[in-house]
Amino acid sequence: MLDSRLVRDRLDLIAETLKNRRLDPSIIDKIAELDKERRALILEIEERKATRNRINDLISLRKKEKSPADDLINEVKTVSAWIKTAEPRLTEVLDQSRELLETLPNVPDSSVPVGDETANLEVRRVGTPTPFDFIPRHHFELGESLGIMDFPRAAKISGARFVVLTGQGAALTRAIIAFMLDLHVKEHGYKEIWPPSLINSQSLFATGQLPKFAEESFKLENRDLWLSPTAEVPLTNLLRDETLAGSDLPIAYTAYTPCFRAEAGAAGRDTRGMIRNHQFDKVELVRFVKPEDSFEALESLTGHAEEVLKRLEIPYRVVLLSTGDMGFSSAKTYDLEVWLPGPNLYREISSCSCFTDFQARRAGIRFKRTPSAKAEFVHTLNGSGLAVGRTLVAILENGQREDGAVTIPKALRPYLGGQAVISRS
Repeated sequence: MLDSRLVRDRLDLIAETLKNRRLDPSIIDKIAELDKERRALILEIEERKATRNRINDLISLRKKEKSPADDLINEVKTVSAWIKTAEPRLTEVLDQSRELLETLPNVPDSSVPVGDETANLEVRRVGTPTPFDFIPRHHFELGESLGIMDFPRAAKISGARFVVLTGQGAALTRAIIAFMLDLHVKEHGYKEIWPPSLINSQSLFATGQLPKFAEESFKLENRDLWLSPTAEVPLTNLLRDETLAGSDLPIAYTAYTPCFRAEAGAAGRDTRGMIRNHQFDKVELVRFVKPEDSFEALESLTGHAEEVLKRLEIPYRVVLLSTGDMGFSSAKTYDLEVWLPGPNLYREISSCSCFTDFQARRAGIRFKRTPSAKAEFVHTLNGSGLAVGRTLVAILENGQREDGAVTIPKALRPYLGGQAVISRS
């Protein structure tokens, strides 16, 4: 959530933000109108209360003098009646202003390119796609031929956009998760967390999923509980409504979790395979830092996610997202995109974002530089380190052989008892 003072004082900046994010800027007029009414009501209420106090003093004086005060009493009643009507309206205006404020996205950093997705900026490429001397297959073709992916039985159990991983597919997925967690905990300094997968509305609001993206999430009937769309939500909310010591920062958490998304806006897209399922797995990275360290921390966090791909020897590129393509809460986002030989394109496998104090304001996460200092909002960051299913997809497609077998990356072999190849069992 944006600082309300920033919004009031810099409506021009907010209007530019909405325009650059390709959102309707008409909300600015409503915010300005409500703020004008708010200021007028506050001023008038204060003046009328002062008038009421002054008249009450005169009434007391007349009573002491045993003089008639009916005219003053009637005047006080009139003033009090107006205040009684105005105060609820002020509350209503404040509530409406807060609701509008909650719908405003974060202000992009000045380094973010302006425009739609065509303005996204490729920052670097790492690794060279393997030149196959045969037509490479898609991951779902490989998975089915190897007997490690079962889409028909998943559909029987749960419906479309689910997969059952079996045998070597399940084992490879478990190896990917363990490898990622070990790397982030032992070498990158993250603390491993095992959070709940059912989370409440306040948690989703804090990280910016609610109210804007309610249709993208699954909610339990008659309960204030949702299936977690990403571990970013529970990990960030671990510190909700807390004030930390400056010496506590930075804080870095990592977690493996299953994730659930309705994919309401993805009808007809990626209907085959594991690219866009309702249930998927991720290893998430979340950091809490001091404001002056946040963009340096973004580079570091992005590097941690990249290291997974480097060790798995999967070609990828880093893309700086434009204002019109980045997430609601983000001030700056890098996407990591892996090379997939099957469809012959790069596909997102991680988004690494700096949220500045946007989430911290919604979540009430503060810190004090010294015990006597004024509390400040922390800056939060998160990134997938990585999406597990898409990592599996990338391993299968980049490691495929003409005979249909798949070479397992060397970094994962210790987690599979030294196994180097997945073949039809």
